[in-house]
Amino acid sequence: MLKKYNQGAYYGVFILLLLVAPFFLSDFRVGLLAKFLCYAIIAVGICLIWGYTGILSLGHGVYFGLGAYCMAMYLKLEASPSGIPDFMEWNGITEVPFIWTIFKNPFVAIAAAVLVPFIIACIIGYFTFKNRIKGVFFSIISQAVVVVAVTLFIGMQHITGGTSGLTNFFTVFQVPLADPQTKSFLYYLTVIILAVIMVISLVLTKTRFGRVLIAIRDGENRLRFLGYNPATYKVFIYGLSAAFAGIAGALFVLQVGMITPEMMGIIPSVEMVLWAAIGGRYSILGAAIGAILTNSAKSFLSESYPDFWTFILGALFIIVVLYLPNGLAGLVDKLKLGLFKKEKEVEKNAADTVVS
Repeated sequence: MLKKYNQGAYYGVFILLLLVAPFFLSDFRVGLLAKFLCYAIIAVGICLIWGYTGILSLGHGVYFGLGAYCMAMYLKLEASPSGIPDFMEWNGITEVPFIWTIFKNPFVAIAAAVLVPFIIACIIGYFTFKNRIKGVFFSIISQAVVVVAVTLFIGMQHITGGTSGLTNFFTVFQVPLADPQTKSFLYYLTVIILAVIMVISLVLTKTRFGRVLIAIRDGENRLRFLGYNPATYKVFIYGLSAAFAGIAGALFVLQVGMITPEMMGIIPSVEMVLWAAIGGRYSILGAAIGAILTNSAKSFLSESYPDFWTFILGALFIIVVLYLPNGLAGLVDKLKLGLFKKEKEVEKNAADTVVS
């Protein structure tokens, strides 16, 4: 039997490395890492619904976008001296729409970035899971939601900014976003939030609730015969993962300074699943690391090989999917198992030598 290892130590080392990273990276690289940490939060949510529950969602870009827009609306109002966002003035709007007035309060915007994705995901999940829609059919529905949402955000240009989205933010809580201290604070805030979300997810998967999620993945009908209602659990975990994506979106806007409908489209949504697949969809830590490594590789390849980086990255995805179905986390487990077996063989040979 494989020796038990202190799982918490690996999480601790991971967070410690993130905390000390700014001391060894340039400001530009720290900014990139902060953005990748937002992606890591999404990957953790994908791990919960796909790896643990067996729900393949190809539409999490919508929840990421909703959280981002909630925060961006507040930032845009704060950056508008007249109280009316610039793109509205260009469209001849003289009064801020009611839905925008809600986001004048930053705390309302922060709460909305979490609750709006959660509520919408729960509504979608309720009607799909209640009717026992699952597998590829749910994946198709999740992509349809993306198409509808992107079309809606582009079409409502007078409210959402259309294809240009929302940008030109300068302050948050009247503090300049461009200030190095603000950027440093936002980085460490993102690290802390990622750590909290990982701990919550890890604790959740170790409880009876987590065992039920695994049972849903491995045998939903059998679980239903035992008296459980899988739809309830699936709706909640789907909503929770959407809330994580909304938090990531809000942090992303603070780090990057913009959000457009394109960022919540089908391609970003599919990439979110690939992050978890490469890192390991059955491992919370693996999914987070996968998001960071994948996007780091994407950034490096696009800088070094601008003409071929998409082909290289695509080949990397194919290799991982074909030969590492459990991702990098699965590869690490195999290596540990191999070392454990080798250690046992050495001990057995040593014992045989003593006996002889």
